[in-house]
Amino acid sequence: MTNDGALAQLLTKAGSHVAKTYRVKISGRPSEKDIARLRAGVSIPLEDGRRVRTSPAKIRLAENTPNPWYEVVLIEGRNRQIRRMFKEIGFDVEKIKRVQLGPLKLDVEPGKYRPLTVREVAALKAAASSR
Repeated sequence: MTNDGALAQLLTKAGSHVAKTYRVKISGRPSEKDIARLRAGVSIPLEDGRRVRTSPAKIRLAENTPNPWYEVVLIEGRNRQIRRMFKEIGFDVEKIKRVQLGPLKLDVEPGKYRPLTVREVAALKAAASSR
C-alpha cells in the first residue's frame, strides 16, 4: 500500500533494475549445475508464448532441507519469473515470499503495515533514480 504511485511504479516495473530479494522453497533438490544456469540467465516463456532470456540472478542456498529454500535476487521482475525460471530447470516452486525491495527490508507481518521513515523513502527514491 502506498500514497506514492509514481515511486511504486518505478520500483516494481521490470526495467527498473532495482534488486528484489525473495525466499523461495523448491520441490526437490536442483543440482549446482542447474543453479548455475539460473545464475547465468535462462530462456523462459511469457504469457503470449514468446520466450525471453532472464538477466543473471543471484541465488544462494538459504536452508539445506530435502525441499530447500533459496534466496533469489533479481534485477527485473517479470510476471511469475521465479516460478518460470525454476520450471525451466525442471523444478516447481512450493512457496515464494518477497523479503526485500532495493534497500528496504519487507519485515512487516502479512496484513499489517507501517509508515516508512523519511530515510527509507529517500533510500528507495535513490535506488529508483540510480538505474
